Amino acid sequence: MKKALGIVAAGFLSLALASGCSSSDSSSSSTSSTSTAPASTSASVTGDITVFAAASLKNTFTELGKEFETENPGTTVTFSFAGSSDLVAQIIQGAPADVFASADAANMKKATDAGVVAGTPSDFASNTLTIVVPPGNPKGITSFADVNKEGTQLVICAPQVPCGAATKKVEESTGQTLTPVSEESSVTDVLNKVTSGQADAGIVYVTDAKSAGDKVETVAFPEATAVVNLYQIAALKDSKNSAVATKFVDLVSGPKGLAVLTTAGFAAP
Repeated sequence: MKKALGIVAAGFLSLALASGCSSSDSSSSSTSSTSTAPASTSASVTGDITVFAAASLKNTFTELGKEFETENPGTTVTFSFAGSSDLVAQIIQGAPADVFASADAANMKKATDAGVVAGTPSDFASNTLTIVVPPGNPKGITSFADVNKEGTQLVICAPQVPCGAATKKVEESTGQTLTPVSEESSVTDVLNKVTSGQADAGIVYVTDAKSAGDKVETVAFPEATAVVNLYQIAALKDSKNSAVATKFVDLVSGPKGLAVLTTAGFAAP
């Protein structure tokens, strides 16, 4: 009888040991699975990219670049801001860039037609024109027609630049021909002419007027609503770091990008 009990006890002991080993193996497997999950789902990226972006995007993209670097340790985003027409010309001529953000669809089409864009460009924002004047509005400008007043030093964007092309469309729709004292290669140059006192009026985007704060006064004109510039962004085919470039494009065209752009005065695409 004692011998039988001993056999039973040994059996229970063996089962307990086996159960303990099984539990230990299961726990080890679960921990291993948990520890490796982030690597498979985080889609982390590292490396540097250069973003060519329209001048009107300087403030928002600088902010988004910092946010991107914070969210993706080991990445660096460098920007080149200028008129979209100048940027696309540089890209087509072989300038090293990973992402292109244009202030209109026309210049993005130039890049697409030249075969330098990877995939399909994304619409990420829109913008409209407004008039900016020095504080106090010394020339008493209240409408689009007023910028043509005799003695008014008007500055606009050159026609090949998106803000200039939009200005040209407003001229055509109103039947007016503007007589600016200068045509600038970027919208920020137009704004700077007004804020520095070199011009009595300038035609810029509503976002640029907002960024200038109390350095200018804004004169909205209804004709601007018929001419809306659509902003587009795309990763470039010759990018040396396509994974980082694509992820930056995703940030800009996603909810976080829209939130930053909306705060700056951009409208949804």
